[in-house]
Amino acid sequence: MLLEKIKKPIDKFISTFSIIVMILLVICVTWQVFSRYVLKMPSTVTDEVARFSMIWVGLLGASYTVGLQKHLSIDLFTHNLSVKKKAMSNIFINICICIFSLSVLVFGGATLVANVYATGQISPSMQIPMAYVYIALPLSGILMVFYSVLFLIQNIFLLKENK
Repeated sequence: MLLEKIKKPIDKFISTFSIIVMILLVICVTWQVFSRYVLKMPSTVTDEVARFSMIWVGLLGASYTVGLQKHLSIDLFTHNLSVKKKAMSNIFINICICIFSLSVLVFGGATLVANVYATGQISPSMQIPMAYVYIALPLSGILMVFYSVLFLIQNIFLLKENK
């Protein structure tokens, strides 16, 4: 299906990028523990990199999970539904995800990034603009909107097939 051809490269990129950032996070935390307890000189930069990496891994991981449709769901009510009713339920769920992602992550996140950029806020140790860290919010929201629209289309076609 055409939708899968669009979705697969994005899934691959997000998963690869998240793995790389997670490896960076583990290395930073390991170095932080080693430098603090063995060298008795804690590294402030690795603490900041680990914190920012956790933000990116969490948000991109959430969008990747939405893309796999493995997000938190309670299928107790939809387990015994017919294909048509299950498709209608999935349409409702994906509309809710889309509305939340657009309002909170995309628009709210973009507003936060714009405000932080305008104020010139920088990180204490690495001296990078905090807007670079917070850009993960609207990016994650855009990915969630993309996935929810993709699944909306898929469920609408499923609904039409099973009339």
